Amino acid sequence: MPKLIDIVTFHEPPVPAGQSAYLPGAGPSPEIEITEWNDAWPEQFQLLAERVREALGWRALAIEHVGSTSVRGLPAKPIIDIDLIVADPNDERSYVPALQRAGFELRVREPWWFGHRFLRHVDPACNLHVFGFDSPETIKHRIFRDWLRANPSDRELYANAKRKASGLSRDAGEHSMQYNARKEAVIREIYQRAFIAMGLIEAPPGQ
Repeated sequence: MPKLIDIVTFHEPPVPAGQSAYLPGAGPSPEIEITEWNDAWPEQFQLLAERVREALGWRALAIEHVGSTSVRGLPAKPIIDIDLIVADPNDERSYVPALQRAGFELRVREPWWFGHRFLRHVDPACNLHVFGFDSPETIKHRIFRDWLRANPSDRELYANAKRKASGLSRDAGEHSMQYNARKEAVIREIYQRAFIAMGLIEAPPGQ
């Protein structure tokens, strides 16, 4: 199981020398436009989750709807984010071919970051993130989702940050990773409140 320190730490390991996270022909997405909440997103998640279950059976240890499309009322890029947990994400033969037959395309391979793999699905649009059962990242994603669902003030704070970041990135001709960087300070601010409320970290003196 993940250690507490790993859950509350933001891991950004450097790409090893001579390697790339992106497979040939892949790169950061140019998609940075966000739309207002769409009631179709939960249904799209269910459709995609069923495709993953049909492809992998019991090898899909968990399938979680995460990201902004999982939080009712949040504006978001119209792309469903899913965390898929498998026994060993580095054993691609055990899940990638089956997912490819189901319409997913492997785009990113990051064995140095908790074995992360990223696959894309076009219709419905989906970012499928694959981690192992011992990855702290999936826990962080659920914490952020559940906190925003339950806390309207932080949900609105994040919505405003997303709108601002999208506009600035669009005007600057940036890609999705640069858009994400523009939101990072607000994301970490919200995480800190969630971690404190859940007893995972102590509040700074004076709070």
